[in-house]
Amino acid sequence: MGFNAKRIDFIQAVLALVCVSKSTWESKVNVFKKWGWSEEEVLKAFRNNPWCMMLSNDKLNAGMTFFIKEMGLRPCLIANQPVILTLSLKKRLIPRFSFFQALLSKGLVEEEIKLHQLFVVPENKLLQKFVVPHEKEAPELLKLYKEKLNLSNKPEINDQAC
Repeated sequence: MGFNAKRIDFIQAVLALVCVSKSTWESKVNVFKKWGWSEEEVLKAFRNNPWCMMLSNDKLNAGMTFFIKEMGLRPCLIANQPVILTLSLKKRLIPRFSFFQALLSKGLVEEEIKLHQLFVVPENKLLQKFVVPHEKEAPELLKLYKEKLNLSNKPEINDQAC
């Protein structure tokens, strides 16, 4: 499958293959195909990040819905960066995307950005890239980012029982 047996991703791939039954693997492949991935893209994503096949189908669907329907990304972009599927929608992806949209609306960033720069980098690097360069012209950016994070950390209230 193209893994180097001396690297950690080889161990992750072996664990994923051992832990995921054939029927579960096939159901995950079907989830990805439903979102437009080819069999080759599924294998490419697995090679890039074996943990993507360890996620629940619900998490995969939620991530794909966010990236394709909310962000308007092409499925192949997600296949190239499957690590983004493993990140928390509520605690990382949605707050960072909301923050990025605010930067876009202020004309402080270009529309083209690499997914890795927005979602995968640690928070301090995100702030260095998007907040620090604009501190003088938009001092409210840090406050805005923290608000987006705080909104994502509020406890959920289950109102289904009402």
